[in-house]
Amino acid sequence: MNANHKRSLLTVLMIVSFIIVSLIVLFPLYYMLMASFKSSRELFRNGLDLGIRLDLMNLENYRLLFLGQGSIYLYWYFNSLCITFLYTIGALFFSSLVGYGLGAYDFKGKNVIFTMVLFVMMIPLEILILPLYKLIIKLGIINTYFGVILPFTVSPMAIFFFRQYTSGLSKEFMDAGRIDGCTEFGIFFKIMAPLMKPAFGAMTILLAMQNWNSFIWPLIVLRTNTMFTLPIGLASLMSPYGNNYDMLIAGAVLAVIPIIILFVFYQRAFISGLSSGGVKG
Repeated sequence: MNANHKRSLLTVLMIVSFIIVSLIVLFPLYYMLMASFKSSRELFRNGLDLGIRLDLMNLENYRLLFLGQGSIYLYWYFNSLCITFLYTIGALFFSSLVGYGLGAYDFKGKNVIFTMVLFVMMIPLEILILPLYKLIIKLGIINTYFGVILPFTVSPMAIFFFRQYTSGLSKEFMDAGRIDGCTEFGIFFKIMAPLMKPAFGAMTILLAMQNWNSFIWPLIVLRTNTMFTLPIGLASLMSPYGNNYDMLIAGAVLAVIPIIILFVFYQRAFISGLSSGGVKG
């Protein structure tokens, strides 16, 4: 077997492997989508039925989700969208400033601050819950959007990523900005931030996904069901008095749509940002 045949065989094996892995990854989404059109009775009677049977499928679960008696699914969706949007914008702004400062400037204590950032990244959320809970009680922002957002507005993971990315950028851009009379904030917003677009794209997706799927902290902060986010609201459909699996699955299908849309718009920046951030610094 010559070198060309070996290369062709490896390419085919790689493509087949990608297809198999893709099918494994996409299978839960496919099953969830098919199950969302079935009633609970059909869902449990037919078990793992992967076929498309139009006679057993209908939109009743989605109708109940939006128009059922006492349904507040739209409240949960709106809350999740607002909290995720505000959190992502805030975390990108503050974390990029901190990461840029650590990556672009040389000052005394810089390594100590960066080490502290790495240390905070290693602390599990469960350890921080009690002091954070006392903090938002004192601030009087329990059961509010800001109670969910404020403690995590500055993300250690994003600081680390922006610092790594900024370390790989040429300092000559900053010198050119100073010669042109830019302030340090002007250099960041007008010169460096546009160069950091791939990093912003990657962090937008990661931070939005992290907050969109967040469960424990919103569960502690939010008290009333009209303030619940989607993960908490969907979890509330399962109770000791009955589990609404049909509505739960339909709600979960709609819950993945914003993340898919976000990834479609930012996928190029996401891939570029991760690959660049992984090798720079």
